[in-house]
Amino acid sequence: MFNKSKILGSIAGLGILFGTASSVATAQMPAHSSEQTGQFRRIEQPLPLKVGVTLGGLGLIGLELWWFLFSKNKATKANSEQGIQELTINVDGGYEPARVIVKSGQPVRLNFFRSDPSSCLEKVLLPDFHIAQDLPLNHVTPIEFTPPKPGQYQFTCGMNMFRGVVEVQ
Repeated sequence: MFNKSKILGSIAGLGILFGTASSVATAQMPAHSSEQTGQFRRIEQPLPLKVGVTLGGLGLIGLELWWFLFSKNKATKANSEQGIQELTINVDGGYEPARVIVKSGQPVRLNFFRSDPSSCLEKVLLPDFHIAQDLPLNHVTPIEFTPPKPGQYQFTCGMNMFRGVVEVQ
């Protein structure tokens, strides 16, 4: 989906573009005069400070890209007992675990335990299996389905703000 070298190349290209634009803007500035005007005057900063701020900013941009694009949730494999794959998902500010691994063609029981009073998490939706289930507070709600084929099936809260994935192998 996202190529690491393309992203790094884009960031480097933006740096060069902004650096060039900054140089052109500096070259077009009038020379300093000793007379005081009502306009702002330029405060010269030392080069190491400029480099440090630029590198810090690029580092923070890289951290944001990694967090939102490349960090993956840890997957948890469902336990199989008596032919049913079962796992408990805690609903507290999201879904934990948010990534569940199951086998295709076998029944799955996901036990949702909701401890978050947020109205957003009152319902869980599994659109691929046509399931919409209310989750009462401080109760375990089992949801059963059988995934027919391998793939990734998403489950979300009622407002589509919190998400999880059932990965069928």
